[in-house]
Amino acid sequence: MASLALSDEILMSVDKPARYIGNEVNMVRKHPENVAIRFVMCFPDVYEIGMSHLGIQILYDMFNQREDVYCERVYSPWMDLHHILKEKKIPLFTLETQSPVKDMDFLGITIQYEMCYTNILQILDLSQIPLFAEERTEADPIVIGGGPCTYNPEPLADFFDLFYIGEGETQYNALFDLYQSIQKQGGTRREFLRAACKLPGIYVPSLYEVTYQEDGTIAAFTPKYQDVPAKVRKEIQTDLTDAPYPRNPLVPFIKVTQDRVVLEIQRGCIRGCRFCQAGMIYRPTRERDVDMLKDCARQMLEHTGHEEISLSSLSSSDYSQLSELIQYLMDFKEKGVNISLPSLRIDAFSLDVMSKVQDVRKSSLTFAPEAGSQRLRNVINKGLTEEVILNGAGLAFEGGWQKVKLYFMLGLPSETEEDMREIPRLADKIARCYYEIPKDRRNGKCQITISTSFFVPKPFTPLQWTPMCTKEEYLARARVVNEEMKAQLNRKSLKYNWHEADVTVLEGVFARGDRRVGQVLLKAYEKGCMFDAWTEAFDNQKWMDAFEECGVSIDFYNLRTRSLDEVLPWDFIDCGVSKEFFIREWQRAQEEIITSNCRQQCNGCGAAQFQGGVCLEYQN
Repeated sequence: MASLALSDEILMSVDKPARYIGNEVNMVRKHPENVAIRFVMCFPDVYEIGMSHLGIQILYDMFNQREDVYCERVYSPWMDLHHILKEKKIPLFTLETQSPVKDMDFLGITIQYEMCYTNILQILDLSQIPLFAEERTEADPIVIGGGPCTYNPEPLADFFDLFYIGEGETQYNALFDLYQSIQKQGGTRREFLRAACKLPGIYVPSLYEVTYQEDGTIAAFTPKYQDVPAKVRKEIQTDLTDAPYPRNPLVPFIKVTQDRVVLEIQRGCIRGCRFCQAGMIYRPTRERDVDMLKDCARQMLEHTGHEEISLSSLSSSDYSQLSELIQYLMDFKEKGVNISLPSLRIDAFSLDVMSKVQDVRKSSLTFAPEAGSQRLRNVINKGLTEEVILNGAGLAFEGGWQKVKLYFMLGLPSETEEDMREIPRLADKIARCYYEIPKDRRNGKCQITISTSFFVPKPFTPLQWTPMCTKEEYLARARVVNEEMKAQLNRKSLKYNWHEADVTVLEGVFARGDRRVGQVLLKAYEKGCMFDAWTEAFDNQKWMDAFEECGVSIDFYNLRTRSLDEVLPWDFIDCGVSKEFFIREWQRAQEEIITSNCRQQCNGCGAAQFQGGVCLEYQN
């Protein structure tokens, strides 16, 4: 297999050439001729984003533990190198050996965010791999998709050979063994895919047929053959303590988004927020043993030289052994290692923990009330009262903090103008907590930053049936918040930012779209759309033209309320949480009724079938 080193002339002509040269600390080196399978792992965004992704680090380490597999990496080239590769017809290459991606056996693409979809086509295009799965030959790699967006893979169905639904630790070894077995028998690509679909968690789109009703909704989603499973159940690693975890993570040469050791302390969340896909698809909540985490932390810091360690989870405060873990990590803090604790709830316990590990004068606290009014927080099952929020803010200010970031969503179901106006009012009440502290104990003014994103309903959430707003409606809601903010007593302490409405509209289409929106994606890429999550690269007009030319209606996907009996594009996936639970939670949302978290009581969501995590507490 040919090796492709970029010339010094090309490297010196692009921004951040270190994105493309590999050879980082802890990079795995193998002789390609000594392995049976070559797998290239791809994150469809720039190096700095992709290198910060924990999932790739875990699988990279896990795959390379096998002597018969060599896992390499590739990221999206920034636009400068993209144009050079196209112009000079140089195929995209791996970082480890500078080999053409098209020469690999597998190309695995992690799909984290809908606005990376055009970059997936960029990777295939630059690799000189046919964009459509049906056009690939025996000479092309098997293209696999994984990650949270595979919980509705249908917008990408035509471009992937298979999708891995769920957590990667469980079935990849079986998939590799199957591939080698079929290769030894002289089997074809098609025979491999027919066999692979029978493995748990594996979805092969070409083996299913979709038909539509006159109104555009799905009539049926059926396997083409009797031995193809009608349902694909997600894969889950129930025992995280003994699961693969990298002790020697890759260390980039250049500054990346998360330039630190990342310690995943648990998966899942007990809280049950009705808008949150991650909180549903990663059920049940599972913890890693604290002794394993201590050992990991020590080894990872030793093997990387990083000066910061971040504890990763959806809700760090809910990790039952957090105090013991923090106590252990304090020894590293005394040696100059910073400790980062995202996703903490703002309560006395969490503030006490944060005061031990952070310089409170320099850091800011993050609250995510999500909605300004208590009524709307009940709708989304946020589980935060205004009393808890204000009490937490008061404790934080007493402890020395003076900067607070507040995150909200606009466009939630049943939202009224009063709900919108409650956002800056709540921020003002928080500011008042600060100014109630005697002046001699304050350090100047407080700074409250309000950020609003626009609500996007996601598959496998209780709000998956609800309509979105139009771009104009979203922006009108942001103006209401901005207007109300100017009327607040402490407005000089308040700052307001809001998300791009154009991007939200597209995110909505691809989050709940079916196979028919894939043609829009291809048309947009042909028009030059890439890096749509980057403000400087996003071109909304090209997208609008693509929808119009393809005759695909944005309104059909975003603005209508779906009936509870409609066949949804993702209904063939069993995410481990029952549809009956989602319907029950959708009805409770409309009645503004709170559902208790998983540690207070079992709500019968269905995740107990996995025999793991917090669900075990409720089994007799």
